[in-house]
Amino acid sequence: MKRIVVGISGASGSVYGYMTLQALRAIGGIETHLVITPSARQTIALETDMDHEEFEALADVVYRDDDLAAAISSGSFLTDGMLVIPCSMKSAGAIAASFNNNLLVRAADVTLKERRTLVLVVRETPLHLGHLRILAQLAEVGAVILPPIPAMYANPQSIDDIVAHTVGKALDQLGIEHDLFRRWRSPQ
Repeated sequence: MKRIVVGISGASGSVYGYMTLQALRAIGGIETHLVITPSARQTIALETDMDHEEFEALADVVYRDDDLAAAISSGSFLTDGMLVIPCSMKSAGAIAASFNNNLLVRAADVTLKERRTLVLVVRETPLHLGHLRILAQLAEVGAVILPPIPAMYANPQSIDDIVAHTVGKALDQLGIEHDLFRRWRSPQ
């Protein structure tokens, strides 16, 4: 069984995190460990008709963001990687600086130090030079930077199609098989 950590930060796009949790549950054979920041709880309330408990109900294990003694805060707790989806620039900057002031950042830092796959679905636009430097620093230490950019070749018909494509691309980085989007094929 794979063990995946899912972090949801306060960036706009909490639906990406929700669809990730739905997909991982539907795929099966994956134990999910979830941490939602206080800012994410606020964003969830602002952007959706859901509350954070509906997100938490999809995870196998849920942690408080202030619980720095949680299992996912230690490298000896084995995981197959982590997604921060969506990832705010605040969280990205904290991860880049190893500023482990909350569990989401600490778990991401542990993922990097243990050379496990860390996928950051960074949700910000436009990007200024400071953002780009943070993202470059994260890439240099091994993080996968995966902004939620829609692929028009998949001919999306809805917002859910666009979100599913990004979630699928993130799961690809963790080697998790799925059927969330239509993959590119050579034109006939």
